Formats: sequence, C-alpha cells, structure tokens
Amino acid sequence: MPDHELSRSVLVVEDDAVLRQRLARAFRDRGYDAREAWDYETALAAAREEAPEYAVVDLRMPGRSGIDVVRGLLEVDPATVAVVLTGYGSIATAIEAVKAGAAHYLTKPAHVDEIISAFDRRGQAAGDAGGAGDYVPSLARVEWEPINRVLSDCGGNVSKAARLLGLHRRSLQRKLSKFPASR
Repeated sequence: MPDHELSRSVLVVEDDAVLRQRLARAFRDRGYDAREAWDYETALAAAREEAPEYAVVDLRMPGRSGIDVVRGLLEVDPATVAVVLTGYGSIATAIEAVKAGAAHYLTKPAHVDEIISAFDRRGQAAGDAGGAGDYVPSLARVEWEPINRVLSDCGGNVSKAARLLGLHRRSLQRKLSKFPASR
C-alpha cells in the first residue's frame, strides 16, 4: 500500500449503515483508523474531535448533502482529502464535488482499494494524464444513472418507472440489464 502508513485516519460518512460498516471494516483491514458518521452533523462532530486525514463521503444523504459535508470537513481541516461516492453520478455533480474541494468522485459500487487510489489522485484535473476517464462517466453511465434513480424513486416498480420515463416496460428492462461499467 504505497504512501499509506498504519496510522492513517479515515472518516466514512454514509447514511446506509451496512455499507458504512463494511467500508469502515475494509479500511481497518488495510491498517486505517476508520471512524463512522451517518450525516452532516455527526461527520462534523467527529472531525472537530479529531480531523481525519481522509474522508469518504456519500453524496445523497438525508438532510445536508455530501457536498456540504466536504465543505464542512475542509473548513475544520483543509488538509483532509475527501472522496465523494454516489450511486447517482453525473457530470454536473462530479464537477460540483470537485469544486467544493473533493479530491475525487467515484460512483457506487466502489471497492475500498479504488477509493484509496482516488485519495492519491488529489489535485489531478480532468484533463491531466490518466484523469479524464476518472472524472467523466461514460455515455452509458450518464444514461443509466437517472433511469436507475427513477426506478429507485418508484420503489423498484419497473412499469411505473417506464411510464414516468416515457419508455416501454421491456425497453426499460433491457436498459437496466445492461448496467454499464463504472467507467
């Protein structure tokens, strides 16, 4: 694990308890001192107690967004390196996250080793060597994300989601079965 010592600290900010606990455990297994928070308030309280070197922040949470969390963490300690995770990626939110101070932006599901690599890519602009594919999702991903968001908002009801999207139910099922690669 290059450039990472056993004493590195990471704050995992995720409202989904199972995902938060799994990520924290995976970081601990890799020698990180991992702490957990589930919203803006608990994240900032943890950072004020002991500012983390790294933070993994979910974009969509109840209450204040992950982008607000990134801004708040950087106000507490500008040296914190934050990576934003989301299940609903878009170019606009990626740009907003990076402008807010996030070092990187990844779509879920993201493996902990991918997150650790993203910590090391801080400061890399989208046009830097190796950075363009990391910040700009594929066209298939851009199409898939809002479709999946509507499906989620419909409680998994494909027929209802298809009506809202103006698609035939079978067309929607075909699109959903072709989950694009994360990049």
